[in-house]
Amino acid sequence: MKTQMEKLSNLERKLNVEVPAHLVTTTFNRFFENVQKNVELKGFRKGKAPLTMIKTLYSDRVKNDVLQELLKMGYSSGLQEHQLNPVSYPEFEFDDLTDGNNFSFSAQFEIIPEVELQLYEGLELERTVFKVEPQEADTILENIRKSRSTQEEVTESRPAEIGDIAEIDFKGFVDGQPLERGDGTNHPLELGSKSFITGFEEGIVGMRVGESKTLNLKFPENYHADLSNKDVTFEISLKKLSKKVFPELNDEFIRTITGGTGTLEDLKKNILDDLEERQKQKTEETLKELLLKKLITLNPVEVPKFLIAEQKNLLIEDTKKKMAQENMGEKEFEEYRTKWDQDFENSAKEMIQAAYIINAIASKHSLNASQSDVDLKFEEYAKQTGIDIARIKEHYQKEDSMNRLAHKITEDKVVEYLLSKANIKDITAKPKD
Repeated sequence: MKTQMEKLSNLERKLNVEVPAHLVTTTFNRFFENVQKNVELKGFRKGKAPLTMIKTLYSDRVKNDVLQELLKMGYSSGLQEHQLNPVSYPEFEFDDLTDGNNFSFSAQFEIIPEVELQLYEGLELERTVFKVEPQEADTILENIRKSRSTQEEVTESRPAEIGDIAEIDFKGFVDGQPLERGDGTNHPLELGSKSFITGFEEGIVGMRVGESKTLNLKFPENYHADLSNKDVTFEISLKKLSKKVFPELNDEFIRTITGGTGTLEDLKKNILDDLEERQKQKTEETLKELLLKKLITLNPVEVPKFLIAEQKNLLIEDTKKKMAQENMGEKEFEEYRTKWDQDFENSAKEMIQAAYIINAIASKHSLNASQSDVDLKFEEYAKQTGIDIARIKEHYQKEDSMNRLAHKITEDKVVEYLLSKANIKDITAKPKD
């Protein structure tokens, strides 16, 4: 069997394989004989049918089996001979397969890139520190207070105000025709919530219960394609007004939230502690992202197109699931995917580049995840979740799950090592950040 390797690009290879006629014939005979042993033909005992009859009846089936066998055999032989490590599935091209003749085929694929580490220690990094201000806890407490509000009907005769809950009947019209799903009866609407298009809630402000009003508005440019920038008329009747009543923010109210324990100051401290922990995690995540981007810039790695496409599809599918959970439709998803297609591709490429660099550093400095690392991670997950460690181990029995966990552990160890070698300057984030 002759094999020849062509280098099509840095990562693309093509194997040309020629299988000699005697090997083709031997393989055909082996498969025909195997069929002969296992079939029963009328007038013959099992395994006793003439080989010539077997070849006539089963030629197509055997030819396909022989083809698969020779492709597999020649491809494996070529990879071994030329010491190739493919990362993508091969694309085969082949001549017609005929018993007694030479058989030629080619296999084209991409190989795993070689990572040449250049600069990864002593990196200059800026760590953005997200500082927690006491007023942030006050904001959260105020939101909690607002979330526990009750509604009380407005009995005095007064105009509707921002913050009121207006109960309305409304009908929408575009080009004189009823707007599809543009009507409602006894619809509650918090004025100022910006739940409707600009001008709708503002138009209700100042109305009194029992009044009706016609609003001439316009849909925004970024609205659904069929309504974008179109004029719309709404006929509105105000049937009822309610206002929100908020509880007083004191120790008694706090105990209704915490189950009867603690004070306002206790809860405020807990909120600040939680915020500081979250901001600490955010600081670490931001620093890690900066580190990985620098590694990619300073240690360029060419990525196989196959892997980019595969990772890109995973990112798109993950985004699709998240958008579905937020009740976003197929049309909105397709618009989003089209708009951010290049971002998906760039993100996929960077993720793969980072993974290759991380693995190269881990190999060089013996930082790959060990079994003891995995066991410690299982214990950590068990403490965090309260789930029995045996169940956690059972979940990670699948090879892909274990591989993802091992890579995460390896990545964490490499990041920790690189940060210990880096020159890090702390910068306090501005409030807008």
